[in-house]
Amino acid sequence: MTMPIHHLIFFLALLLSSCPEPAFSAHCTTTTSTKSFQKCTSLPTQQASLAWTFHPRNATLDLAFFGTFISPSGWVGWGINPTSAEMTGTRALIAFPDPNSGQIVLLPFVLDPTVKLQKAPLLSRPLDDVHLLSSSATLYGGKLATVHNGAQIQIYVTLKLTPNKTGIHFVWNRGLYVQGYSPTIHPTTENDLSSIATIDVLSGSAASRHSNIGTLKTVHGTINAIAWGILLPTGVVIARYLRHVQALGPAWFFAHAGIQLSAFFLGTVGFGIGIRLGELSPGVVYGLHRKLGFAAFCLGALQMLALLFRPRTTHKFRKYWKSYHHFVGYACVVIGVVNVFQGFEAMGLGRSYEKLSYCLCLSSLIGACIALEVNSWVIFCRKSKEEKMRREGLIGGSEKASGSYRLN
Repeated sequence: MTMPIHHLIFFLALLLSSCPEPAFSAHCTTTTSTKSFQKCTSLPTQQASLAWTFHPRNATLDLAFFGTFISPSGWVGWGINPTSAEMTGTRALIAFPDPNSGQIVLLPFVLDPTVKLQKAPLLSRPLDDVHLLSSSATLYGGKLATVHNGAQIQIYVTLKLTPNKTGIHFVWNRGLYVQGYSPTIHPTTENDLSSIATIDVLSGSAASRHSNIGTLKTVHGTINAIAWGILLPTGVVIARYLRHVQALGPAWFFAHAGIQLSAFFLGTVGFGIGIRLGELSPGVVYGLHRKLGFAAFCLGALQMLALLFRPRTTHKFRKYWKSYHHFVGYACVVIGVVNVFQGFEAMGLGRSYEKLSYCLCLSSLIGACIALEVNSWVIFCRKSKEEKMRREGLIGGSEKASGSYRLN
């Protein structure tokens, strides 16, 4: 029994809606061993937090950043971006063990666009355009504390802010290694690439970095799983195995064209949502997933063009069009299905019930294809044998075959 498509859409949407959102750290504190602050907030990644006191009269900000190391030879950094909520352009303070003494050092760095290219080591330089009044860093636990995986560090900063500008773009991260006095690139997981928050230090409210991004991810994944991962392969199965059933007449063609058009329409919507997600997530790049998405969309568009320029069956170019249609169609299906699995990994659902459910749907479709393919070859071999016997005169030429079949 086949599941109605609207039931299938609802089922997948329900499953994918459980996609986990980035977890905030459990708590923050306004008190340290040396200072007390008025406000604090938990940051959305890396279990980091901030505490601060803002003095409106002179626009001065006293701040403490709480982070953790992920390696004994690693680094932890915090900074502000004066213009936008992204890494590029950030004025950062990065703490790491001094390679000579082992003591914690805190150095200033400017993350200009060349940092992403990694063509040269990141060198410390003064933060000329930031009014940094004081800065220091201490390990949690005092002088006897050592840097290790999970070691907590506190970075203290006093800044002079621009008057009447209390919304600050905070950026933070951590890495595994330091070469000399040059921090190396941090991990590039989604969690690490999302370490950005805009906070109003006067009110204490955090500006949402696109609060609907989780919903968009769910919709994007659901639509594309249905379009590229289910509907498109189903349309191919209909064209391959039902076109030779004489009782159906041209119904197979209308079913094939209708399903493929629906798949491409839904896929285009999902593709557009994916582009929007990329715009809403600066620094978060899924290279392979993005490239496969563009490839599947372009191949799908070529198939739609092929439908418009479909020659008659008697036209001399019909065989070339058919080869093109088959090659592009099968390539689009393979890339689309592969990219659905890439999407599960990108959403952190590599070992989830959602992925299992899709695998069951795809396995059922593959099982049906295998059964139909075996049946097709049985009929093909039987017809070939009957034709051979007819040519040899062993059976009457007027006898009708029980069915007809032509392999693509």
